Amino acid sequence: KQAFVKFQILSGDSVIIRGPTGAPPPEKQINFSGIIAPKLARRAGDQSDPSKDEPWAWEAREFLRKKLIGEEVFFTAEKPLNTVREYGTVYLGKDFSSAENITESLVSEGLVMVRREGVRQTPEGACLTELEDAAKAAGKGKWGSTPSSEHVRDIKWSVDNMRSFVDKQGYKPVKAIIEHVRDGSTVRAFLLPDFYHITLMISGIRCPSFKLDANGKPDPSIKVPYSEEARYFVEIRLLQREVEIVLESVNNNNFVGTIIHPKGNIAEALLKEGFAHCVDWSIAFMKSGVKSLRTAEKKAKAARLRIWKDWQSSAPQVTGKEKDFIATVVEVINGDALSVKLNNGQYKKIFLSSIRPPKEVGRVADEDGKTAPRPKGFRPLYDIPWMYEAREYLRKKLISKKVHVVIDYIQEARDGYPEKVCATVTIGGKNVAEALVSKGLASVVKYRPNDDQRSSRYDELLTAESKAMKSQVGIHNKKDVPIHRVTEIDAARAKLELSSFQRAQRIEAVVEFVASGTRLRVFIPKSNSLCTFLLGGINCPRASRQATIAQPAVEGEPFGDEALQFTKERCLQREVSIQVDTHDKAGNFIGWLWVDNVNLSVALVKEGFASVHRTGEKSQYATLLREAEDSAKQQRLRTWKDYIEEQEEQKPEEEKPNVKRQVSYEEVVVTEISPEGSFFVQTISEGPKAEALNSKLRQEFQANPPLPGAFTAKRGEVCAAKYTVDDEWYRVKVEKIQGGKATVHYIDYGNRETLPTTRLASLPAAYASEQPYATEYVLPYVNLPKDEEFSAMAIKYLREDTAVSKLLLNVEYRVQGSPPAASLHVDSTPQGDIIMNLISDGLLLVENKKERRQNKLLAAYKEAQEGAKRNHSNIWEYGDITEDDVKEFGLRK
Repeated sequence: KQAFVKFQILSGDSVIIRGPTGAPPPEKQINFSGIIAPKLARRAGDQSDPSKDEPWAWEAREFLRKKLIGEEVFFTAEKPLNTVREYGTVYLGKDFSSAENITESLVSEGLVMVRREGVRQTPEGACLTELEDAAKAAGKGKWGSTPSSEHVRDIKWSVDNMRSFVDKQGYKPVKAIIEHVRDGSTVRAFLLPDFYHITLMISGIRCPSFKLDANGKPDPSIKVPYSEEARYFVEIRLLQREVEIVLESVNNNNFVGTIIHPKGNIAEALLKEGFAHCVDWSIAFMKSGVKSLRTAEKKAKAARLRIWKDWQSSAPQVTGKEKDFIATVVEVINGDALSVKLNNGQYKKIFLSSIRPPKEVGRVADEDGKTAPRPKGFRPLYDIPWMYEAREYLRKKLISKKVHVVIDYIQEARDGYPEKVCATVTIGGKNVAEALVSKGLASVVKYRPNDDQRSSRYDELLTAESKAMKSQVGIHNKKDVPIHRVTEIDAARAKLELSSFQRAQRIEAVVEFVASGTRLRVFIPKSNSLCTFLLGGINCPRASRQATIAQPAVEGEPFGDEALQFTKERCLQREVSIQVDTHDKAGNFIGWLWVDNVNLSVALVKEGFASVHRTGEKSQYATLLREAEDSAKQQRLRTWKDYIEEQEEQKPEEEKPNVKRQVSYEEVVVTEISPEGSFFVQTISEGPKAEALNSKLRQEFQANPPLPGAFTAKRGEVCAAKYTVDDEWYRVKVEKIQGGKATVHYIDYGNRETLPTTRLASLPAAYASEQPYATEYVLPYVNLPKDEEFSAMAIKYLREDTAVSKLLLNVEYRVQGSPPAASLHVDSTPQGDIIMNLISDGLLLVENKKERRQNKLLAAYKEAQEGAKRNHSNIWEYGDITEDDVKEFGLRK
C-alpha cells in the first residue's frame, strides 16, 4: 500500500504513516518486522521516573527522520494474532519494484539488531542476518569501537530558571527539532545541541485548543471547531522538522517564542488561513514580524475564513481627509486627549488611541457600580499621581506644534459619556502615545480578540509598555510616587504674596485656563501655586458664558468671544512671564503678561480687541499702548470698525526749540555685538573686577569639581557654565532648555551659546549676588538694512570698529522696556563717531523719526545718510531704497 509518513518517527523501528487524503487523514503505526532498535529516553510520567537513551537510539531515530519525514512511501503490514500492533516493512521510492527497503538500510548502517531467536526463518530474515554480519565486520554504527556512552544524550527535561534562560539567549535563534504538536499554537521541541526539552507557545497567536478531561488530557468527546485542522496544519509543516526558535518570554511553565522555518513563518500562515487570531499579550514580546501577523489576520477576517466565518467589523468607516490630516495642537486635556485646530479654522477634540491616563489610586466602584465622591477641592491634574507629569510631557512636546493625525476608531457614546474620536498622533514621525507609554505616563488598553477598535500602532504600544514595566518608570514605579501640593491663592493669601511678587518683577508661569480675553488662571511653578490673573491697563469686551446649575447663560459683548479665542490661542498652556502690579478684593492679581516676549495687553489693543484703560495711560507701557490703539483706530479693526477720526485744527508750524545734547562720555570696552545690532559693554573700571570674580569661581570649581549632569537647570536661573571655546567656567543665565541642551547668556560678557546641560553647574551663593558686569545698549536713531547681505556687512564692520581696548560711550536716550540707546566713539571729535561713519559708508539706515525738539545728533546722522545716498554707497548703490516704502506697497500706514 501507498502512504505518507506522518511527521513523527516514534523510534528506530517504528513510524506513524498517514493516508494521502483527508484533513486530517487516517493514520497507522507500523513497527518494523525482524529488528529491535535501541529504546529512546522517556520523560517522567505520573507513576514513572525519567529514563535514558539506550546507546545509538537517537542516531537510529534521526536516520529514519532525515530519510522518511514528509516522503511518499510504500508499506506492507500484518497484524499477528493476540497483538494490537501491526508489523511490516516500509519502502522509500517512487516505484515499488526499485524502492529502498528501510529495514535493510537500518541493519546495514549498524543502527538496529536483527531478531535471531524465537523467530521463524524466512528469506527476508536470512537477508537481514547477512546484512548485520556485514555491518559487524565493517564496524558500522553500534558495532563500531567507539564507547557506547558517547551515543547517549544528556537530556534536560526541565529548565530551572526559565526567565534567565530566555535572557541568556538574547533573542538569538536556537536550532531545534519539533517533537510534538499539542495544538495549532503549542509545540514541544528539543533545543540543540544541549537537548533542552521545552514546551513552546508560539508568540503572537492562539489557535483553537482541545478541551481537557479531569486528568489534564484532551477529551475526545468534546469537539472544538478547527482545533484538529489547526493541529494537522502545523504537523504536516513542522513536526520533526529542523527549525530555529527565538525564545522571547515565559508563561507559567511554558516558553513563548517564534519558530523560524526556511519556508516561512508558521504563525503568519495560521493567521492567513483563519486557523488563529492574534494575541496581544504575547505579540508584545516580538521584536519583528508583528506587522505581517496583523496583516495576515486582517486578510483572514475580510475573507471570513474558518474561525472568522461569522465575523463582523465593529469599527466605523472613516476615510479621506476626515481620517488623515495635519492639525495644530492648542490644548492638552488630562493625559490622553488633545484639542487641535484644523486648517479650515475648526477645532476638534481627539483622544490618543488605546491608552489610558494615570488613574486615581484607591477609588473603586461599590456593589452598584458607583464610585465614591471625590473630596472637596480635589484637582485631578495635581492630585492623581503622574497625571501632571503626563500632561506636562504632552504640553511641552505638542502645544502650538503641527501634528499628523490618523483617526483609528470612533468610540460610541455610552454610560453618559460622549462619543470619543480616537487617533494615532505623530510629530516628527514619532508616535506620541508610544512615547507617553514608554515613559510610564499612560497604560495600554487591553482588548478582546475580536475587538477592532484599537490603535493602528497597537503592537508598538504594547512593546513600549513592556519596556516601561521592566524599567519600572512612571506609573510602574510604586516607590517614588510624585506628590504635588499646589496652593490656591485666595484673597487672604494674595495680600501676603503681593509684595514678594512685586519685588520679583517678571515671574515664570503656565496658563492653565482662559476665561475671557483678559482673565486667566495661571500656575506658578516656583511657588507651586494657582492664581487668577487679570491683564492690566486695558478694557476688553466680556465673553459669553454657558449656563450652569447655579447661574444662567450670559450673552457676550461684541468681539468678546473673539478676544477670548485670541488670548486662548496665544496663551493657553504656554509658558509666559507675568508682572504683578496689585490685586483686587477677590484676591485676583492684576498686571502684565508676556508670551514669546510679546506684551499681551498691547497685542489685544493692537488687534482692536481692547481699548486703553486710564490705568494703562499712567503705566510704564503707556507709549506702547497708545501706539497700538492708534494703529487699530487707523485700520478700523474690530471694536474700532465704526471709529471716526477727529479732525485737528491746522496750526501754523512752530519753530522747534533747540535742545542742547547732553554729553557724558564713559570709558568702556565692547564685549559682544549681537546679530540684531545691540551691543554689550564693560566699563574700564569694572572690567578687572569681572576677571577677578571669574578667576575665583574657576579656582573654587577646581578645588571642588561639580559632577557633570548632577545639576538640573531651570529657565531664568543664574548658574555657572563651561564655555565651549576655552573650557573655563563663567556666570550665565539660562534662557531655554530643550532636548538635553540649554541656551545660556553669559551675563558678564553678553554673548550667548547653546551647550549640553552637563556643562552647567550650580553657582555658589557668594557669586550669585554680584550684578552682571556686561550692560546691553542699542544703536541710537538707526536700524540695520533689511537686506540680509548688507545687514551682515554692517555687523561685520561694527565688530571690527569696536574691537579696540577702549571706546567712549554716551547714552543718548532711553525707551521704556528696551535697553538704553548709546553712541560709540573712538575719541571725542565728530569724526570719532563709529555709528556716523557706518551711516556715511551706507551700511546703516537712519530712522525716519520726527522729534518735537531739534536734535543735533539725529540731524548729523541724517546729513551723513544724504551724503551716502549721493555717493551711492552700499545700500544706496541703486538709488534711494526708501522710495519703495510708499502706500501702494502696503508698507506705510
